[in-house]
Amino acid sequence: MLLIKNVSLFSPEYVGKRDILIGEEKVLKISDEINLPGKWDVEVIDGSSLSAGPGLIDQHVHLIGGGGEGGPETRTPEVNLSQFVEGGITTAIGLLGTDGYTRQLESLLMKVKGLRTEGLSAWMFVGSYQIPTPTLTGKVTTDIAQYEEILGVGEIAISDHRSSSPTVQELIKLATETRVGAMLGNKPGAIHIHMGDGKKQFNPILEVVENSDVPLKHFTPTHINRSKRVFDEALEFGKQGGNLDITSGISPDVGFSDAIKPSEAITKLLDEGILLEQITVSSDGNGSMPDFDENGNLRGLLVAPVSSLYKEFRDLTVKENLSLEKSFTIFTKNVADLLELPKKGRISEGCDADIILLDDNYDLKYVISRGNVMMENGEVIKKGTFE
Repeated sequence: MLLIKNVSLFSPEYVGKRDILIGEEKVLKISDEINLPGKWDVEVIDGSSLSAGPGLIDQHVHLIGGGGEGGPETRTPEVNLSQFVEGGITTAIGLLGTDGYTRQLESLLMKVKGLRTEGLSAWMFVGSYQIPTPTLTGKVTTDIAQYEEILGVGEIAISDHRSSSPTVQELIKLATETRVGAMLGNKPGAIHIHMGDGKKQFNPILEVVENSDVPLKHFTPTHINRSKRVFDEALEFGKQGGNLDITSGISPDVGFSDAIKPSEAITKLLDEGILLEQITVSSDGNGSMPDFDENGNLRGLLVAPVSSLYKEFRDLTVKENLSLEKSFTIFTKNVADLLELPKKGRISEGCDADIILLDDNYDLKYVISRGNVMMENGEVIKKGTFE
């Protein structure tokens, strides 16, 4: 068992100073003071100078690597467990991207299972950029209904020269199959959309909603901060009630001169009246970030770091002066609610014990995933099998 004493608790709402008792991977009790019999085997963490919040949830990670747009040597590597721990991430959603041909969903599924065994919480999306999109069983509906690990479909590319240029009818068919699979499997039916910077912008999503009975809530366009033009279109999409996912790995800080810094993008959205609960952030971790010129020629490649998620979380609080409560909400609870993971994204009795502890400078000191301490005093103490 693990007992965190006298910590400032953000659940993500600010609760106050509390003790948190953890056991069997769950939060067992939260109280003003918890005193246990001396004979109990309990590890105690002094939280008096720390703040506790839910572990971050990253809904867009290339767990088995991505990329390849510059040839075989530009395929990015798998993500290791320690990369998540260093970034305060306790839940990750894996997916395929551009390469739905030489990278396989079977490998992604086994990576999800492996990370779970190592102590992380992990799920996945079925599919890739292309439509028809790759599946495990031959049907998106069956994949979502039958595989507990699969929450939805993604990342499906639109408005991008690397997409399969899907028609509205193809998107409607995919969305309907996803929705039915979600109903049969009691899943969220998430449709995770890669937003390119092509001419059609958000129109394909809006046309699907207009010409079908699939609700707008199923769609989550990501990479909306890739350029000012895409961001402006995303703002209008958000004003219609759509979900908006910002990519922490796309930023001027890491070489994307046309991008809007993620923490600044969040502030802009809120200032324009977008509701807090509509906004999420993901890393695109270990995905390649190609830079194409106006003729579609590759000028260079970058790799999106998983660590960018925590960096932008911290910058949102420190540089943009958003409250820690609201920052935690965007990076944890909002994602959990979107993906219908009720035991994630919050610290309350009966929920999974996914907790990060920060000092007064908002630096990570402890990462607790499913009740197990992965980082202690700022040092990663739990690594992957072959790290």
